[in-house]
Amino acid sequence: MQPTHSSRRILLPVKGWFILLTLFVALFLNLLPLGRVTGVPDWVALVLAFWCVREPRKAGMATAFVLGVVADVADASLMGQHALAYVLLAFAATSLSRRILWFPLGQQALHILPLLLGAQVVMLLVRMMGGAEFPGILYLLAPVIATVLWHPLTYLLLIPQYRPVDRDENRPI
Repeated sequence: MQPTHSSRRILLPVKGWFILLTLFVALFLNLLPLGRVTGVPDWVALVLAFWCVREPRKAGMATAFVLGVVADVADASLMGQHALAYVLLAFAATSLSRRILWFPLGQQALHILPLLLGAQVVMLLVRMMGGAEFPGILYLLAPVIATVLWHPLTYLLLIPQYRPVDRDENRPI
């Protein structure tokens, strides 16, 4: 089976502070006042899914729950809708992480699409049970756009982990 990226370089271990930084940047991107722009991806869900797939021991359901509660408070939305959706997303991504990493990035994105779509549907159902109206079918466009961003996001988030290329003829690896 081919590696999940075209480079055969060995990756360094990811730092915990870098995971937190990327999740906070994603939360900040979610909080930008874009109004009702259609198709803007849920950045927290996308980055959370990435880290739950790549580093299931460092990012998981507890991280998802905390981010979900912060997103609920920041959006002034129905309490628990983001938390529930993110915890379910983290559980599914962590459970499937070993399977997803076997595939190339394009096929990984196809595995991530139902996870992101499921999180979006959970938020929609919770919101509708709270009395909100159905926002339209274009509401489900955001997970599709997030899936398209999976490939560039993977390279962007893995940049700090790449080892410098130092060739030593005496070293076997």
